Amino acid sequence: MYLTRHETAGSPRWALDGGFLPPTFSLELLLQMPKAAVAGFLRAFPKGAPTTGARLLAPVEPTQEVWAAGVTYLRSRDAREEESAVKDVYTRVYEAKRPELFFKAPGWRVAGHDMPIRVRHDSAWNVPEPELAIVINSAGEIVGHTVCNDVSSRDIEGDNPLYLPQAKVYNGSCAVGPGIHVGNTDRLRDLTIALEITRAGRIAFTGETRTSQIKRSLDELADFLFMELDFPKGAILSTGTGIVPGQDFSLTHGDVVAITIGGADGVTTMTLENEVAGKSRADQPK
Repeated sequence: MYLTRHETAGSPRWALDGGFLPPTFSLELLLQMPKAAVAGFLRAFPKGAPTTGARLLAPVEPTQEVWAAGVTYLRSRDAREEESAVKDVYTRVYEAKRPELFFKAPGWRVAGHDMPIRVRHDSAWNVPEPELAIVINSAGEIVGHTVCNDVSSRDIEGDNPLYLPQAKVYNGSCAVGPGIHVGNTDRLRDLTIALEITRAGRIAFTGETRTSQIKRSLDELADFLFMELDFPKGAILSTGTGIVPGQDFSLTHGDVVAITIGGADGVTTMTLENEVAGKSRADQPK
């Protein structure tokens, strides 16, 4: 089952498998239900009018939150050590019992598929971070998944790990979509994640990893997020990146970032695509 959120004349509306759900439906309501009840609840809705031509919005509601996990892949640990003036902190968190978790964006700030992302004006080294994002209900159960681009300013975090909130949280730094696949959560452990960045119509960077390379289980990440924090309307948790462009690459205005996740039996492939909008530091007047 595939949930999408769309712009309509009245207000945003959710759709299931390409047909609009009633205007009263909300993701907040769905994520207050036990995982075992979600599929049956969705199947009870009659097929609605098709969503043809309705613009996609981020599959998260304004009052919900997107969080993220860091240094969950070995590649991420190595890249952070290369860039950081405080190298051992990343090895320590990679090997620690407690994962790195941080707030990424409120729902109202999240970009959807085919919506713009940005790089910071005060950063010279900015990269996309392609990640599997898990959708978690209010009880802490994983009920589905989507795609997240955790756009990051690597030079800011590399200068000092305490600058991570500035490197990670700013306008245009979080994109989620295009929709949410509900169910098939047992198959999320070995999905392909592919990144392609095009610049002026040419491929500027590609990379690929698999979710099987995540050091921690998805349930473990969800458990730590919910350990001392309530999410009565559910939450989205991005699970870290295993694809990190080198120091010779930085996003700039006009780049198009495409992140594709899928490749397992019973899990439909999804692609989140966003263009980098707004002026980068290099584009600003001298």
